[in-house]
Amino acid sequence: MSWFTNDQLDHVSHHLELIYPNANHKDLAGDVLAAFGVAATSNQQETTHLWDQNDVVMITYGDSLCEEGEKPLHSLKHFLNEYLSGIINGVHILPFFPYTSDDGFAVQDYDQVRSDLGEWSDITDIAQKFRLMADVVINHASSKHEWFRQFEEGKAPGCDYIKTAFPEDNLSDVVRPRPFELLRPTQTKNGLKHVWCTFSHDQVDLDFGNPALLIEFIKIMRRYIDHGVRIFRLDAVAFLWKEVNSTSLHLPQTHEIIKLIRTLVDMRDETVIIITETNVPNHENLQYFGNANEAHVVYNFSLPPLLLHALLTGRSEFLRHWAASTPPLQNGCSYLNFTASHDGIGLRPVEGLLSKNDIDILLNTIELFGGTVTTRSIGEGVEKPYEMNITYFDALKGTIKGPDHLQKERFLASQTIMMSLQGIPAFYILSLLATPNDYVKMEETQHNRSINRHQWDYQKLIQLLDGATSIQAQIFNEIRRLLAIRIEQPAFHPDATQYMIQPSSGFFGFLREHKGEKQLIYVVTNLQAEESCLSLLDLNLSTSQKWIDLISGAVINLSEGTLNFAPYQTVWITQQTD
Repeated sequence: MSWFTNDQLDHVSHHLELIYPNANHKDLAGDVLAAFGVAATSNQQETTHLWDQNDVVMITYGDSLCEEGEKPLHSLKHFLNEYLSGIINGVHILPFFPYTSDDGFAVQDYDQVRSDLGEWSDITDIAQKFRLMADVVINHASSKHEWFRQFEEGKAPGCDYIKTAFPEDNLSDVVRPRPFELLRPTQTKNGLKHVWCTFSHDQVDLDFGNPALLIEFIKIMRRYIDHGVRIFRLDAVAFLWKEVNSTSLHLPQTHEIIKLIRTLVDMRDETVIIITETNVPNHENLQYFGNANEAHVVYNFSLPPLLLHALLTGRSEFLRHWAASTPPLQNGCSYLNFTASHDGIGLRPVEGLLSKNDIDILLNTIELFGGTVTTRSIGEGVEKPYEMNITYFDALKGTIKGPDHLQKERFLASQTIMMSLQGIPAFYILSLLATPNDYVKMEETQHNRSINRHQWDYQKLIQLLDGATSIQAQIFNEIRRLLAIRIEQPAFHPDATQYMIQPSSGFFGFLREHKGEKQLIYVVTNLQAEESCLSLLDLNLSTSQKWIDLISGAVINLSEGTLNFAPYQTVWITQQTD
């Protein structure tokens, strides 16, 4: 370990002492630093200038676009280069590794690209032009992974990498996202074992009580960096450390492992960002910022259901209260704002934010629009709604009164609000493409989440986008137009300040301010299905300046005293420059 500085060893040792109190921390620290490829000349980087208003992410599966005779990653690369270059600069490719279930999240081999998708060179090619986010599926592995085969055969190293428990252990407090048995009986060379499975019996949980397993994942992350990955999404990381007689959620060792990873990436010369995927109540999610020493970015999980509720009901109070009560961001921290992802629209993030009655309103409306509801076990045979399974586009095909003709306007309002909020915007590819529910795929797989995992025939999609009259072209082109405006505005920098404004309940509004560039943008959306009028006194616009709506190009006439809004119209009002 002599080639590492004392400062580096001390930083890493501090984390390891808290995770593994009985280990030889100095030696282990040297092993960890070597595994991640940290150079002795590396210094801790300042966590500034990690993002700006140009940063926009698209979330996609490697095979969301399929084309006969082409590897899907080739089609994805073409789509990014031809249709999104200069508009979106980041792409999250969901797990592209060999897998056995859960559409990629039961990883069979962390070091290979699925041959049906393409090769590592395809991943690297995309990473050369777009900031690449990749999953580190760190909580569990496939039951077909080599580690699990070794576990069954009693061979190293896998025999020590799988988390087990005893049926008689007190596991009653363990938080579960799935309604089936936690322990999987497994016959091994060393007798019957009971394997801990948080998500499914094909997704066997890993035992990070063994520091050798932690080093395995640190090596995996280093290899991903070598292939061009610059953003790590730590999947299901809240469940990482497990103990009997506990919830096995958010345990101190979990937070310390994230802090260790943050220390390591800050020691690299490359700019690498950590995002934690923690689909939990809002106050728990925010804990993953730590003291600006854990995740750089957390998912804004409360936004999708709260925004959906506001647009379905025409009422802003719950969305506004949440946004107003969110604490200021620490330096070097930001949110990943999104409305849809490959999963459902989570309900845990609105625990304490929406009443049971309002959640029931959401559930009833989603089922009316063709969606389904997935439950989770909360013990003693009781299940509770966990997520709504529906595409975000179809979730907004009407209001709580039923379907109407304003689906496009309502959906665009959702995307415009999302991209305007403080943080980094992320668009699921199926939202960009106004994709309806995929009932065929859901029937084929018998999984609720498949309703929102449609695979587009690439050539048919291109015909729709190039035709300009399809709903896909209308939504896609308008979002591109809005993003082209957005990336020119300093006030939409992820770090720019956000203040809530208080228009009537049928409106949602806030102010973004970039103090250095002296730009203000008032973002106001009509949440109602009818034309509405807003008093300009609610915005308190300075009469000494001229104002313009960036979206429509209309000049704001303060003397009129009011501003008329079409159904679901959003304005971006800023100072007019000569």
